[in-house]
Amino acid sequence: MKYVIMFTSTPELDAAVPPERAQEVYTRVWEWFQQHDAKIADGGAELQPVTTATTVTHGGEGPVVADGPFSEAKEVVGGFSVLDVADLDEAIAIVRTWPMLDLPGNSVEIRPMVTDYSQFEQ
Repeated sequence: MKYVIMFTSTPELDAAVPPERAQEVYTRVWEWFQQHDAKIADGGAELQPVTTATTVTHGGEGPVVADGPFSEAKEVVGGFSVLDVADLDEAIAIVRTWPMLDLPGNSVEIRPMVTDYSQFEQ
């Protein structure tokens, strides 16, 4: 089963982390990716800062384009990866070891991927 894991953080809290502590955690992040390499189906990507986001939303007279992130939440998606694991329990076990969870304001959303598109066929 494939799951997308989305790494979120709170930019204001990230900025408050001392550089030495941030470097220590990023070193552990690198090691985490190496440790779980066999279960990572797609390395995904780290995203540019939220200040670079552009959002296109529904508008009454057509799509509306705006600068900024999709939501008004304090947390922002900073990157994603794809896990190929047996089930949600295995995905949770891997994500629980994500080093950034040692820092406040960080979380990881786990969401199953649609892999069978036959439901959309007519």
